[in-house]
Amino acid sequence: MELPPRPTMFDFHGVSMSKYFTDNWENIQTFRARPDDILIATYPKAGTTWVSYILDLLYFGQTCPNRQTSIPLNERVPFLEISIPSLPTGKDLADQLITTPRLIKTHLPVQFVPKSFWDQKSRIVYVARNAKDSAVSYFHFGRMNNAQPDPGQWSTFLQNFMDGKVVFGSWYKHVNEWWEKKQTYSNLHYMFYEDLIEDSGREIDQLCSFLGLSPSVEEKESIVTGVTFDVMKENKMISFSTAQMMNHRVSPFMRKGKVGDWKNHFTVAQNEWFDEDYKQKMKNPTLKFRTNV
Repeated sequence: MELPPRPTMFDFHGVSMSKYFTDNWENIQTFRARPDDILIATYPKAGTTWVSYILDLLYFGQTCPNRQTSIPLNERVPFLEISIPSLPTGKDLADQLITTPRLIKTHLPVQFVPKSFWDQKSRIVYVARNAKDSAVSYFHFGRMNNAQPDPGQWSTFLQNFMDGKVVFGSWYKHVNEWWEKKQTYSNLHYMFYEDLIEDSGREIDQLCSFLGLSPSVEEKESIVTGVTFDVMKENKMISFSTAQMMNHRVSPFMRKGKVGDWKNHFTVAQNEWFDEDYKQKMKNPTLKFRTNV
C-alpha cells in the first residue's frame, strides 16, 4: 500500500486537528451511543491502548478468549473519530461491534464528544498522563506515524505542544476540561497513567468498582500479569505492528511505557521554560500530576 501524504493541521472550532479526524465529522457527531457503552477517552499517548486492553480483558478475557489472539485490539476497541482513506472508519467499526458492552476509544476534547454519550449516560473512563512525558511520547509517535503531521525537531515540537498546535489541541485544556466534566457527570472515572505504573492492581480494583465488576482473584492476577508493558509489547494484536501507517523502524508504537523519560529529552533550559509556562496554564489546585514515580 502506498502511504498517503502526511496531513497538515488546521484550526477546527478552536482546536488543532487534521483531516483524518474531521473528514467523517457529521457521522461522528450523530453516532448513536448506548447506555452500556464504555468510552475510553484520553489525550494522545496517555495509556489509551493499556486501558483499552485492561477493559477488554475484564469483560471478554474469560468469555471470548479467542478474540485475544484473532482480532487486533484496534478492531475490538475502535477509534471513533478516525477516518483514513481505504480503511474502515472508526465509526463504522464501532457500529459493527457485537459485544456488550461496546468498548470505544477517543482522543476528542470533551466539547467534541458526540451528544448521545451524555444523553445515554454512557460510562466514560478518562486517562491522563503528565505533560512532560506526554510531549515526549507524542513527539516519537509523530515521527513513526504517517497519519500524523511531521513533528519536526524536538525543540520545535515542544514549542508546538506548549502552544496547543498539535493534533487534538492543547494538552492543558484537554486534561482540565475533562477534569471539570467529572465534577458534573457522575459516570466518568478519571485515572492517571502514573498511578497505573505505580500499582496497576490497585487501579484495576478502582476501575472494577466504578464499573460494578467483581473478577475472581485468579482472573485479576492474570490481567495484571497480562497488561505489563513488556508482555503487551510482544503481543502483535496490541502493538500495532501490522498498522500500515506506522513505521516501527523509526520508533516502536509501544516505546518505553515509563514515567520520567522526559528527563532524557528536556534540556535544563527547556525544563525551566516549560515549568514556568505550566504554572500559568494549570491553575486548578485539585488536578495534580506527577512527573516521577
